[in-house]
Amino acid sequence: MIRRLWTLSRRPFIRNVATVATGTVLAQAIVVAFSPIITRLYGPEAFGVLGVFASLTAMVVPVASLTYHVAIVLPAEDEDAKGLVALSLMIAAGISSLLALVVLFFRSAVVELLQIQVVASLIFLVPVVVFLASCTQILRQWMIRKQQYKRTAAIMVTSTLSLNSTKACAGLLWPSPVILVLLATFGNLLDSTMFAIASLRTLLAAPFKETGRHIPSRGHIAAMAKRYRDFPTLRAPGTLLTAGSVGLPVLLLTSLFGPAPAGFYALGARVLALPAQIIGTAIGDVFYPRIAQAGNSGENVQRLIVRATLGLAALGLVPYGVVVAFGPWLFGFVFGSEWVAAGEFGRWLAMWMFFMFINKPSTVAIPVLDIQGFGLVFNIVMIVARVAALFGGYAMWGSALVAISLYCIAGVVLNAVLILIVIVKSGKGVVRRQVAPVDAEACSQDLSEPKVDS
Repeated sequence: MIRRLWTLSRRPFIRNVATVATGTVLAQAIVVAFSPIITRLYGPEAFGVLGVFASLTAMVVPVASLTYHVAIVLPAEDEDAKGLVALSLMIAAGISSLLALVVLFFRSAVVELLQIQVVASLIFLVPVVVFLASCTQILRQWMIRKQQYKRTAAIMVTSTLSLNSTKACAGLLWPSPVILVLLATFGNLLDSTMFAIASLRTLLAAPFKETGRHIPSRGHIAAMAKRYRDFPTLRAPGTLLTAGSVGLPVLLLTSLFGPAPAGFYALGARVLALPAQIIGTAIGDVFYPRIAQAGNSGENVQRLIVRATLGLAALGLVPYGVVVAFGPWLFGFVFGSEWVAAGEFGRWLAMWMFFMFINKPSTVAIPVLDIQGFGLVFNIVMIVARVAALFGGYAMWGSALVAISLYCIAGVVLNAVLILIVIVKSGKGVVRRQVAPVDAEACSQDLSEPKVDS
C-alpha cells in the first residue's frame, strides 16, 4: 500500500494537483486564521455590504472577456493562445469601459433598480474591479497552459497574506464597510499585477512568425475570435446566468431583509467554498488540459470523469457533513456569537456546495466535449429554478432562511443532474477540439492506475 501511494504521488497529474492544492491550502489557511479576527472587527452588516459589492462584480467578471479566456488552454500553437490572450484583454477593457460609462451617467438608476443603496457610494469601483479581476483570470489561464503551477500557487499565498493582514490592521483603526470594499479592490490590483509580472516572460518568449513582433496582428486576433466563436455565443450566456444566480441571493437578501442576513449568507458561502477552492480548483486547473488531451488521443474520457467525481465526493463528504451536523455551533465558536445565524445558513449551503465541489470534472469537460449548447440550456434552467426558489421562499414564508434553503435544494438537484448528463454524454460524444500538447509525461498517465514515470 505504501509503495502504491508513493508511486501514485510521483505521477505528474497528481504532482500538479498537489502543487496547486498546496498553494490554495496555504492561502485558505491564511483566510481561516484571520477570519475570527476580521469577523469580530467588522461585523455582519459590513460583510453584507462587501457581499453586495462582490456580487455585483462576480456577475460580470466571468463574462468580461466573453469567456474567450477559457479557450486559452485549447489551441495547439502558443501563437494562437497568445492571440486569445490579446483578444480577451481587449474585450475586457471594452466591457469595463462600458460599465464605467453606465456608472458615470446612470448610477442613481442602477442603484434604484437593483435596490443596492448600501453600496451607492462605492459602485464606481465596480468597473475597476471587473477589469483587474478579468486580467487576473486571463493571465492565470495562460500560466495554466504553460503549467506554471508553482508560480500560481506562490502568487495566491502572497496575495492572500498581504490582503488579510491589511484587513486586520485596518479594522483596528477603521472597521467600516468602506474599508472592506477598498481593500477588495486593492486585492484585485495586487493579483493582476503579480500575474502580469509572472506571465510576461513566457508571453514575450518568441515573436510571431508572420510579423516578427511579439504582439499578434489584428488579422490573427480576428481569426481567433472566429475560430472560438462558440465561447461568446454559447458559453458566455450560460456563464452569465450562472454568475447571476450565484450573486442573486446576496442582492435579494439585502433588498428584502437588510444587510445583516446578506452578511450571514456571504460569510457562509465564503467559508463553505473553501474545499472547492482548495481541491476543486486544483483538480479543474490540471484536469482541463488533461481531459482535453485524453479525448484527442482516444482515451476513455468517461472513466476519467467518473473516477475524478467519485474521488472528490470521498474528499468532500466529511467536511461538508460536519457543517450540516454542527453548523450553528461551529460558526458561533469560530466567528463569535453574533454569527450563529450564519451557521443555520451554512447547513443548507453545505449541501449545495458539496455538489458544486464534485461537479468540477463535469463542468470543465463541457467545452472539451463540445457540448456548450447543452451547457447554455442547462444554465437557463438552473437560474429559473433558483430564482423561483428564492422568490417562493420569500412570498410564501417571508423567511430568509427558508428562501436560502429552497435555493440550495434546487442547486443540489440540478448539479446532480448535470453530473449524470455529462457522464452519459462523455461516453457517446467525440472530442472535436484540437488542444495544446501538454507535458508528454503527464499525458501518458491515467487518473486511475499508478504507472511508472516515463
